[in-house]
Amino acid sequence: MKALLLSSADGPASAALQDVETPAPRAGEAAVALRAASLNHRELWISRGLYPGMTLPTILGADGSGIVTAVGEGVDPALVGRETVLYPAQHWGENEAFPSDRFGLLGMPGPGTIAETICVPVENVFAKPAHLSHTQAAALPVAALTAFRGLTVKANVKTGDTVLVTGIGGGVATFALFFAKALGARVFVTSGSEATLEAARAHGADGAFNYRDESWGKALRKAAGAIDVVFDGAPASAFSGYARTLAMGARVVLYGSTGGPNFTAAAPDLFLRHASVIGTAMGSPADFGAMLDFVSAHRLAPVIDRTFPFAEARDALLYLENGHHFGKVVVEMPAGG
Repeated sequence: MKALLLSSADGPASAALQDVETPAPRAGEAAVALRAASLNHRELWISRGLYPGMTLPTILGADGSGIVTAVGEGVDPALVGRETVLYPAQHWGENEAFPSDRFGLLGMPGPGTIAETICVPVENVFAKPAHLSHTQAAALPVAALTAFRGLTVKANVKTGDTVLVTGIGGGVATFALFFAKALGARVFVTSGSEATLEAARAHGADGAFNYRDESWGKALRKAAGAIDVVFDGAPASAFSGYARTLAMGARVVLYGSTGGPNFTAAAPDLFLRHASVIGTAMGSPADFGAMLDFVSAHRLAPVIDRTFPFAEARDALLYLENGHHFGKVVVEMPAGG
């Protein structure tokens, strides 16, 4: 079969479609013929060797949707033919509060989804939301799971809350906008691009602020009032802008460190407001199932920035690095491939 293989960590241009052995499902596994795979920035980090526990060569990709074509010993054969979206990780463990020390994602260290076929534990196989195409479903796993767990399990967003989502345009932040609105919150967003801010307004943001404007924090306070929940993937640059807008009992959920791992906080901005700073990353299989149910119940659909044919999978990586602005980048596999 063909797969997007990374053999050396020399950047995304070093990935290439290559012939590799077609996997067969072992006991407890299902084989899935992939119809689409979406990209995350982690593929770019992996391509540069900036990922813990790197082992090469590897097939890239954590997000995928397709059709079950075969099952291994001990797996219900009725699964064959099911349209599925894949839980993008393995070995979360028994504790719903945090993952086990064996936890890892598909595409590093597990097999990747930018391929014609993947074999995964049957626990990774979830029914595709019926209202979504494979292209749309493939855009969900990593980004939507991270946003959903962060907003529901960690922040407990509820109707009437005011939510700030920083860095809108990326997959996680865009899903956070959609989920928070569906939960009944007012949602304000930031970006450094006016075009991205306009797109966010068109998709329901109640207010949008350019963080390149030094006074964005004051404008946020004037427009939004106190912020109940912040969903932030770039605290190094954003925290100082919203710190004094936090409501009493505010929840600041951090899911990334774009712009640097360290940020400065004035302790009174947190303890005098009884605010909590909460870390989150990915989610459990139970979270994934709950997210898919939520997407189905609210008939939500992801924003697709651009699709690429499987033969141009490496070009999709380069586009993610250089041309991507709002929504997900998806690689589509040919039906019957």
